[in-house]
Amino acid sequence: MMKEYIDEAEKALLHTYNRYQIVLDHGDGVYLYDIDGKKYLDFVSGIAVFALGYNNKSYNNALKEQIDKLLHTSNYYYNVPAIEAAKKIKEASGMDRVFFTNSGAEAVEGALKAAKKYAFLKDGTTDHEIIAMNHSFHGRTFGALSVTGNPHYREAFEPMIGNIKFADLNDFDSVLNCVTDKTCAIIMETVQGEGGIHPATEDFLKKVRKLCDEKDILLILDEIQCGMGRCGYMYAWQKYGVKPDIMTTAKALGCGVPVGAFLMTEKVGSNSLVAGDHGTTYGGNPFACAAISKVLDLFKEDNIIENVNQVAPYLEKRLDELKDKYDFIVDRRGMGFMQGLVFNRPVADVINKALEKGLILINAGSDIIRFVPPLVITRENVDDMISILDSCLESL
Repeated sequence: MMKEYIDEAEKALLHTYNRYQIVLDHGDGVYLYDIDGKKYLDFVSGIAVFALGYNNKSYNNALKEQIDKLLHTSNYYYNVPAIEAAKKIKEASGMDRVFFTNSGAEAVEGALKAAKKYAFLKDGTTDHEIIAMNHSFHGRTFGALSVTGNPHYREAFEPMIGNIKFADLNDFDSVLNCVTDKTCAIIMETVQGEGGIHPATEDFLKKVRKLCDEKDILLILDEIQCGMGRCGYMYAWQKYGVKPDIMTTAKALGCGVPVGAFLMTEKVGSNSLVAGDHGTTYGGNPFACAAISKVLDLFKEDNIIENVNQVAPYLEKRLDELKDKYDFIVDRRGMGFMQGLVFNRPVADVINKALEKGLILINAGSDIIRFVPPLVITRENVDDMISILDSCLESL
């Protein structure tokens, strides 16, 4: 049965993913089950999406209720779920204006357009520059790809949008070397994900924020993966108190429903995009926003961030124990429930062995195992994960 489904998929789907050879069927809590009934402990959560775990009844019921009321209207009309979701995400983020999208990449596209329009309204020119970070990842659409700091992702699709410069995360001098009178924005992930689980340092963020304030450059923080409680705060920048001018969010924002958003301060909101500048047919529809609204409610009701801050130190401790045990593990880094183990060799075999033993993991680059579990995991779940992973590492 499994092989038949996989063979059919390979005939029909565009081969843009090297998928693991399992067909998942359903989930419950922190576990996933394939169509043969095999159980897997999930430390990927759909790539940092299923923060609440699987089959959360309150979440499911909220979506079922909205399905029976209204799925879509378009943005020519107001709808109550979008109004409620906007109010709640403003409260959670401390930002002032929000635009709902269908994905994280779309949120980045909107953020870049807002920054460009802000600069255009200041001087009427269109040759402004954006500084991004090496090893960053912002998405695969043209604008997002243009500010993604990995040439491998870009090379087949050149030319990208122009006037992009790349600096190094946590190297302020490299940022200064890129700044000109035409610089309109600096974009970075508060914690780099695909690039290897690299958190920005407090000193670096504060220096960049000060630079932006002095030169009226907009700071865009990409919180698509590291946000929504994963790093112990609703958004990772809140740990440092370095507020962006524009922020992107997605992934756990909808906990499975494809949604994203970019948010901005009132200063940017009042001096950038206006009617006709940006739009989306599906973004902010009643169904998507019912998901966002319920997710934000459940973060409070179920003390999700408190659980991250209680269990994350234990996860770090257990991962450090593995690092100390095996000399081929050279580092452990990350924040909260966004962690990485760095190896001195490729990790694909380890991930495949773990999958065979009922543990779902993913990489971040060829030599890093990434840990982005549901935010509801317990210490017992951490112990179970470590036990399986340890047994896989012993064979190395």
